[in-house]
Amino acid sequence: MRITEIRELAVPLSGTVANALVDFSAHTVSLVAVVSDVVRGGTPVTGVAFNSIGRFAQSGILRDRMIPRVLAAPPDALVDESGRLDPARVLAWLLRDEKPGGHGDRAAAAAAVELACWDLLAKLDDEPAYRTIAARVGRRPRDAGVPVYAAGGYYHRDDHGGPGEHVAALRAELAGYLRLGYDAVKIKIGGASPDTDLARLDAAVDVLGSGARVAVDANGRFDRGAALDWAQRLGPYGLRWFEEPGDPLDFEVTRAITARYPGPVATGENLFSTGDVTNLMRYGGLRADCDVVQMDAGLSYGLTEYLRMLRVLEEHGFDRRHAFPHGGHLINLHIAVGLGLGGCESYPGVFAPFGGYSAGCTLADGVIRPGDAPGFGLEEKPELRDWLSPLMAN
Repeated sequence: MRITEIRELAVPLSGTVANALVDFSAHTVSLVAVVSDVVRGGTPVTGVAFNSIGRFAQSGILRDRMIPRVLAAPPDALVDESGRLDPARVLAWLLRDEKPGGHGDRAAAAAAVELACWDLLAKLDDEPAYRTIAARVGRRPRDAGVPVYAAGGYYHRDDHGGPGEHVAALRAELAGYLRLGYDAVKIKIGGASPDTDLARLDAAVDVLGSGARVAVDANGRFDRGAALDWAQRLGPYGLRWFEEPGDPLDFEVTRAITARYPGPVATGENLFSTGDVTNLMRYGGLRADCDVVQMDAGLSYGLTEYLRMLRVLEEHGFDRRHAFPHGGHLINLHIAVGLGLGGCESYPGVFAPFGGYSAGCTLADGVIRPGDAPGFGLEEKPELRDWLSPLMAN
């Protein structure tokens, strides 16, 4: 089997949502197709993936550096001893002549291609990606599905209503998630006044019925003093977790919070390498029996690197059921099910065309199961089809 072509398309996100630091209305995502020389029904079998949500498209890095390296590789350099495509070997060629460190946009660029290789492998085997992933690492997939929570409660930059209207809108939003089958949610803090954010939190706890079913996410907004102040405010709520209170690479702030905050702390979505995760384990003060890690394969060189990160976690006493990958989309759902992780998040109604799941996925009582479509099933999302059609055209 050979890779004959790799294509990339920068796709804009739709909507006007924002967190405490980032307005997503101008964000883009790199959608990638890896075309093989295997032809079925007159069409080359093609793997597709993207670099997750929350960064920008990496068109230049892919076009100018990474894609040419893979296409120039000797055919046998990208396959294993059995002749099957090996995503780890593809990743090594994507990163050829790149210096270590500096895990920024290139980590997401490489991830888009590496993940498309997993989609391709699953399609060649005519099975869902979670089964291919589980078989490759010698695990049994969680066929019954994994826990999922609705990541909502965003700020809307085009909403000029007062605090009372914001709280009413949040109540309606969260009630809608419950009707869909979610039983836990996450909302944003740090983007409004403390009084407004606390009113929003009170409303969320009231709608969900318990703080244990509500997580809050500051997206790295707070300095040490503000983070500790918020930890004190949040302590009595008994929340599901307190996510990214400070800069994700300021492990001293993370350590200070875990030393003072009684509930779970979640972090890791903005760590893009095994080295970063190793430092988090060494210096971040995370508690293996309590805290949550959220690294995202789509932002960190793909599944090959994510598996290395999991090994680091387990070496430091963490159970992989404490891993909830960032990014509420189909790719991370398959990864969570295939690797037996704690669960995943969902973006219902936001970050189209990538956020959320396809109609083939089954959601009930806070548990979600992937559909049976081959690969990650991205073609099953109607809002993605208009973008995939030109990308996959012969």
